[in-house]
Amino acid sequence: MIVKMNNKDENFYLYMGKFFGSRIVQTETKDRIYDDANKYWYIYLDDNNKAYGFISVCDHVIKNIYSNNDLYLKDLLDTVKKDFSIQPSIVTKIYEHVYKDCGLIVNNLDNYKHFIMIRGDMQ
Repeated sequence: MIVKMNNKDENFYLYMGKFFGSRIVQTETKDRIYDDANKYWYIYLDDNNKAYGFISVCDHVIKNIYSNNDLYLKDLLDTVKKDFSIQPSIVTKIYEHVYKDCGLIVNNLDNYKHFIMIRGDMQ
């Protein structure tokens, strides 16, 4: 199940608290995760309401991505794509294959080793 929340919603920190400041997430993604008030979060929950991945978004720009499973991330990206056209977003590079599988446009960035730019198809 995928839920959409912000940091003011009930249970937000129950689901997301373990990700903030997580050295595992930061080491894997090369990104820091902050609970900024202006972000909305798409969170992948299992049947026991345990979070396995998320995408944070602000003004149709993806800010953070993490998932411990490519299928969960694909579901998250597909849900985001149904809600809006993804504007150019600088995101962690480790999921490049999933971005491409989801039909997102991927561009390498010259000055970034661990990040790439993605966007939805803006026909």
